[in-house]
Amino acid sequence: MSKVHLKIAVAEHPHTAAIRSGEIAIEGVDAEIVTVKPQIGAFRRMVRDLEFDVCEIAPTTYIIARAYGKKFKALPIFVVRRFHHSGLLVRPDAGIKTPKDLEGKNVGVRAYSVTTGVWTRQVLIDEFGVDNNKINWFVDDEEHVQELQLPANVSHVAAGDSLADMMARGDIVAGFDAAAGIGRTGAPTGGWQEVETNYPDLFPNAVELEAEYYARTKIYPMHGTIVVKDSVLEEHPWVARSIYDAFTKAKNAYLEKLNSGEATGPTADKHRAIQSIVGPDPLPYGIEENRATIEALEKTAFDQGLTPRRMSMDELFVDPTKIAALA
Repeated sequence: MSKVHLKIAVAEHPHTAAIRSGEIAIEGVDAEIVTVKPQIGAFRRMVRDLEFDVCEIAPTTYIIARAYGKKFKALPIFVVRRFHHSGLLVRPDAGIKTPKDLEGKNVGVRAYSVTTGVWTRQVLIDEFGVDNNKINWFVDDEEHVQELQLPANVSHVAAGDSLADMMARGDIVAGFDAAAGIGRTGAPTGGWQEVETNYPDLFPNAVELEAEYYARTKIYPMHGTIVVKDSVLEEHPWVARSIYDAFTKAKNAYLEKLNSGEATGPTADKHRAIQSIVGPDPLPYGIEENRATIEALEKTAFDQGLTPRRMSMDELFVDPTKIAALA
């Protein structure tokens, strides 16, 4: 049987490198690897134009896209993970001492559906009782899913302005760091400039809070999620299993290097640190292993006005472990 040609846009991670290089093959697949930098640009191209057969995409973007009928479905492969008690920066002169102090204030996020923002709002709302409707959110980029209707408390910054400049002037008093907000200017499709952010975190004890949060809720926020075109899954359902098996094999090889000390660099350092919270596997794949997390994100996306309806696990995810491997 000839292999199925698939155009695959997956970012460069140490646990996907063997797939990108071809060292680990996806059984039955002739993989054309596409590199998009930043990967955020691929999110937009996928949800608007279905440009790729397989794509790494932000999970909130995916859930919104699926709710609006986009023709691709996720596999429970999550290639980026992090907690979200850190990363929301505040001006030290704004009088923000507790999360509730954000109510009535102007806060910046690159786009309202950015997964970092959605997860952090879940923490603010569910853990600290913040009324999200009382925060004035400012965005300086488009939403990936164009059908999304933003809540009334979300405003676009003026043309030519940026969240970084607004934060510097005090027009907003809090904002997300790095690419999620005040750490860059410019749109992802046209490239952006990084901006230094020297503001304190809302939660100075974020690591302790994150450890307690995970121990109590088992919610471990995911970011990069692998999606496959519906047409591919309909014609070749075994592709889901082949992709899942290949990504799992690549991850396990990386974990061996992580645990032996052979894997080095910022990503490896982050994964070793997070092992103290979540256990030996900082990149758990599979539906059951991630059920609490998936359900929390689906619920909070709806609660935050990002999706027009609730969705079931079966509607959102293919379970590749229930699909026969290619014979």
